[in-house]
Amino acid sequence: MKTTTSTSQRGGSNRLGGTLLLYALAIFWLLVAGLPFYFMVQSGFKAQFDLLTAPFWTLPTRWVFENYLTVLSGPFVRSLLNSVIVVSVSVALVLLVGSMASFVFARTHFRLNRPLFVLIVAGLVIPVHVTLIPVYILTTNLKLYDSLFALIGPYVAFSLPLAVFILTAFMREIPRELEEAARMDGASTALIFWRIILPLSWPGLATVGIYNAVTLWNEFVFAYVLTSSPASRTLPLAIWDYQGQYAANIPLIMAVLSLAAAPLILIYIVAQERVVGGMMAGALKG
Repeated sequence: MKTTTSTSQRGGSNRLGGTLLLYALAIFWLLVAGLPFYFMVQSGFKAQFDLLTAPFWTLPTRWVFENYLTVLSGPFVRSLLNSVIVVSVSVALVLLVGSMASFVFARTHFRLNRPLFVLIVAGLVIPVHVTLIPVYILTTNLKLYDSLFALIGPYVAFSLPLAVFILTAFMREIPRELEEAARMDGASTALIFWRIILPLSWPGLATVGIYNAVTLWNEFVFAYVLTSSPASRTLPLAIWDYQGQYAANIPLIMAVLSLAAAPLILIYIVAQERVVGGMMAGALKG
């Protein structure tokens, strides 16, 4: 009896120690992830002289709201809208086209299934930067240069290989009995895809959508090469415009970075359960 009690106490203490360790690691990671954002936001409220003379972790002696007002009164809002449009359309097309292609590779058998799948996934090893000149020439010939459409095409094309790779793995795990039962009830291939396969692939779609949204939101090189006028610039280029050739207003740049990061942080706060669920499912299935 005493042995059982001591074993139970030891097990309880081990669980308590494990829980405390997890909380300690979570708090440590919160500090690692949150402190840079804290420094960035509060630096945006400082005057440039205060930032250079006081330690960077101290709060502003005088809160300067002009930095954020200056950013919001400039081309920032237009660039933010451009980024929202480009990223939303690109991610929607990646999910639509990628899920359709993945359905074919995962649920149908034909002679070129494996070679075509390998060919598409091989796009993951192609460095994006070596395609800048061909993409620029193609965009110019199509009269799409300096427009939002010039960015959507490359964004979708270079995001599809990873999307097909992940979604095909998800769809292969769906039991074929569901598809066979639907076919016995007279369901067509299109109905099976939209009503059965696609809803069950939601964790994979969430994983692909989140990854591509974050990546395309911060994309700089294609936006820099394929656009030139302020009316077509996306958010990374708007941030780039706030640096000078010989000097930089650091508090103003910090204000721009804070406003640029805010949409992604708000989206994560609202949909954090779906985000974490999709990423965990992607890690297990991929």
